[in-house]
Amino acid sequence: MKSLFEEKACNEILDRINSLKDDSQRQWGKMSLGQMAWHCQFPLKIAIKNKDTGKKGNLFVRLFFKKSAYNNKVWRRGLPTAPALKTVENKNASIEIEKLKTLVKEFNALKNREEWQPHPFFGTLTHEQWGKMEYKHLDHHLRQFNV
Repeated sequence: MKSLFEEKACNEILDRINSLKDDSQRQWGKMSLGQMAWHCQFPLKIAIKNKDTGKKGNLFVRLFFKKSAYNNKVWRRGLPTAPALKTVENKNASIEIEKLKTLVKEFNALKNREEWQPHPFFGTLTHEQWGKMEYKHLDHHLRQFNV
């Protein structure tokens, strides 16, 4: 699995984000392009802020989903989205895509960070797991919009 900490993988993700167009159509799911770009910002913000939320993650999520967050298997279409990461509001795709690109670069710049707070859903993750999980999430949603 690629990691968003790797320059080549980060540049690949940025190129794919740059190839999104206002008329890019989703291949599955319900999110519009703007909603998807908005949604993809949250996992990056969690990592970048690196704040201890006091949460260690839901036991079910940690036992059954955590490994799939950073293993080599591609996520299937139509996975459920956590309610906190959903929006029903329309989002301006151009604005949200620019914010997303900024966050991707900020996350990549943390490649030498040694201390990571627990993820609020998955609990403790290693540096390697953070990088793979962020790449995998973005890859999933970019595939959703066929880029």
